[in-house]
Amino acid sequence: MIRYLKKWKEKYPEKFASEEDIFRRIRRGDRIFISTACGEPQYLVTALMKYVEANPKAFAETEVFHVWTLGVAPYADEKFTYNFRHNSFFVGNNTRDAVNRGMADYTPIFLSKVPGLIRTGRIPIDIALIQTSLPDRNGYVSLGISVDITKQAIEKASLVIAQANPRMPRVHGDTFIHIDEIDYIIDHDEPLLEFDPPVEDEAARQIGKYVSSIVRDGDTLQVGYGSMPNAILASLSGKKHLGIHSELLTDTMAELIRQGVIDNSRKNIDHGKTVASFCMGKEATYRFIDDNPTVDFRTIDYTNHPSVISSINNMTSINAALQLDLTGQATAESIGNTFFSGIGGSADFMRATPFAPGGKTILVLKSTAKDDTVSRIVPFLDSGAGVTLNRGDIYYVVTEFGIAYIHGKNIRERAMDLIAIAHPRFRPWLIEEAKELNLIYRDQAFIPGKEGEYPEHLESVRTTSKGVSVLFRPVKINDESLVKDFFYSLSDKSLQRRFMSMRKDIPHSMRQNFVVIDYTREIVILAFDTEEGKEEVLGIGQFIRDEETHSAEVAFAVRDGHQNRGIGFELLSYLTLLAKNEGLHGFTADVLAENRPMVHVLEKMFPGLTKTIEDGVYNLTMMFGEGNEENAG
Repeated sequence: MIRYLKKWKEKYPEKFASEEDIFRRIRRGDRIFISTACGEPQYLVTALMKYVEANPKAFAETEVFHVWTLGVAPYADEKFTYNFRHNSFFVGNNTRDAVNRGMADYTPIFLSKVPGLIRTGRIPIDIALIQTSLPDRNGYVSLGISVDITKQAIEKASLVIAQANPRMPRVHGDTFIHIDEIDYIIDHDEPLLEFDPPVEDEAARQIGKYVSSIVRDGDTLQVGYGSMPNAILASLSGKKHLGIHSELLTDTMAELIRQGVIDNSRKNIDHGKTVASFCMGKEATYRFIDDNPTVDFRTIDYTNHPSVISSINNMTSINAALQLDLTGQATAESIGNTFFSGIGGSADFMRATPFAPGGKTILVLKSTAKDDTVSRIVPFLDSGAGVTLNRGDIYYVVTEFGIAYIHGKNIRERAMDLIAIAHPRFRPWLIEEAKELNLIYRDQAFIPGKEGEYPEHLESVRTTSKGVSVLFRPVKINDESLVKDFFYSLSDKSLQRRFMSMRKDIPHSMRQNFVVIDYTREIVILAFDTEEGKEEVLGIGQFIRDEETHSAEVAFAVRDGHQNRGIGFELLSYLTLLAKNEGLHGFTADVLAENRPMVHVLEKMFPGLTKTIEDGVYNLTMMFGEGNEENAG
């Protein structure tokens, strides 16, 4: 490309004027657009500031626009107050202080709407400072890693000044403009800005593990930026045929393309193409996307347009938040009244994705901030916080402590779901606050400390003798609605057999005994059919330790309509395994003599059990021994 540069310099010498002659064209009050993030023309911006320092009265109240800056931002410095006023659609680290001190501006807006505002002149652009590749033999340059709103800014700007950089990759898609569309070119070779997110920690890796369980082979993904999304993407290395339709392309996405995990083969639009609008990564990624026909960069009003997003089969949007409240409101842009980032494009995707066939949204956040001293899950958003996502936007929420699915749930249910995945240190506080605010039952029980922490390691998928794949997991504090549905699905006879009484109701006060438990002395296991696609309890089993005899009382029940599928036997088998692992000697059980199905399962599992009968109730004793090892496994 360098050889062609000489050709164009000879043909258009006026486009390669001196920096002083070029910047002299900028006038007081002009509005200047600067390319986004890693595409920022650093040399061009630095040269402009040097010109202003040498000519302090050249500019007055010149407004500087961009989506987001990662590089130099001297125009936000207080000493340039006379010359510049900075205005951003997304608050970056190096301009955050200026924005919150009132020395610069932040415009909250859906990223997909910005090109339209520029197109209609509501946000006028006079000058566009952009960075491009070198011109090719036909006079075309590529916008490379920053297409987003840059293309629209170029079309509306009266003066386009480009930094032509041989290191800028030539990216396919809607990235090319002709040299005729550029007024001035300053060719300068310098490394592109690189984005190096914080090193992922254990919490981020655990969140990635949970997200991986939600993402399915063939899904098309949109993922935000930062250490969290990188960890999430890294956890997807075992998936197949993933696609990308995202505003942002990252290093981890590029690596998954190299590995063949992302091949875009299942996409129903832009088939076979990774589609993004800008890239924030390292040099290796920039080289990877250079002249890569499988990667297309499009303008932000395409990638983020709701009608486009909602037309993509199995679209999955994964975005982060700063704070989430128990009612399901989230902020991704401010901490209280302090502006931190911006609406960006996450809201575009989180709102449009649910309308896509098979679409799902996942909100991720670490449960705490400031070295675990502050909970990110709070009763209500801090005063002054911007509601980036409202109560109807969020479907899945994932922290390092689990997954909550809150879509379609009432305030009480979602509050309990979110408390269950908050940091254990803050759960007692959240319970008490939620009670005080009437978000949950006023008599909601809670067991703090290790005794009440969910034992995830006890989750297991097993197959019954009838070929039914069943997920067994310990009960959670937020499972009360599932338990309620289970008990009320039982026939009067089944209910009588389970509780050995004629009562036909299982009120909240009783249900709490099944879901709020001390895991160090009691185990309650729920059974789910892994193939049904919905969370419906098929069976419940429990045992309560007797410390004096070092045994446990056991009981279980299976939903009517799902009996005789081997679920009860497999549930008892799993409870036996857990009890043995804790060193217990055996089980006891009180069973109505008429409850032949339960007695049959127990006798099958423990052929040597002893039983006595009194008032129509069997008192059973089942000792663990060598004969049960095969069954229990």
